[in-house]
Amino acid sequence: MTNTRSAGASVTARRPQALIAASILDSDQARLADEVRRADAAGADRIHLDVMDGHFVPNLTFGWKTIEALRRVTSLPFDAHLMIAEPGRWTEQFLDAGCDSITFHVEVAAPQIAPALARIREAGRSAGLSVKPGTPLSALDGYRELLDIVLVMTVEPGFGGQSFMADVADAKLLAARGWLAPGGANEVQVDGGGRAATAEVIGRGGTDVIVAGSALYRADDMAAEVVRIRSIASAARAATLV
Repeated sequence: MTNTRSAGASVTARRPQALIAASILDSDQARLADEVRRADAAGADRIHLDVMDGHFVPNLTFGWKTIEALRRVTSLPFDAHLMIAEPGRWTEQFLDAGCDSITFHVEVAAPQIAPALARIREAGRSAGLSVKPGTPLSALDGYRELLDIVLVMTVEPGFGGQSFMADVADAKLLAARGWLAPGGANEVQVDGGGRAATAEVIGRGGTDVIVAGSALYRADDMAAEVVRIRSIASAARAATLV
């Protein structure tokens, strides 16, 4: 099943407030459809899909067939984060599954990076690259004109619920905004430790999208938590971007 919605432009559009992408990594895996619906009802802006292959990262999650099934239960944009060793090999499957944006890691084998980014864009979706905490932003230099999204990891990729690396956020987020220019990425995302306690630091970095998983799915009131994280980050973001 191919998703024919033209989502690329809307997914990466700059907005005055921070957006919340609900990561289902920390949801009840036995009830994924219901957990996606719950995030939708709570006011999340996107569904973040952490795909892991057990090779690039030491964890194994789900693949495009699961995403294809979940695509039927919500109209929210699907934001796929491929933590896999061969994203170029599987790009077409994730496009067909209905992903509105696809981000993978700059640390994978270089020959597949540019073709995969180009194919994602050709399909009318948004293409992104992610950097691990120890990877400098300069690793993205050769791909500027192919990027819609820069995803800054503030934890080591592989597992949810980790502690937020404030030093990485301070060092990279505002610098990543230098990519927000014609011909380059127009959205900065943060993935790792996104919650109310870290939202101000993330917002001060001018972040466009905050990935939040355990903070939402373990909250007593998910809707209230979405509003709380978004409000704190947006206020800090507005002060930074004046």
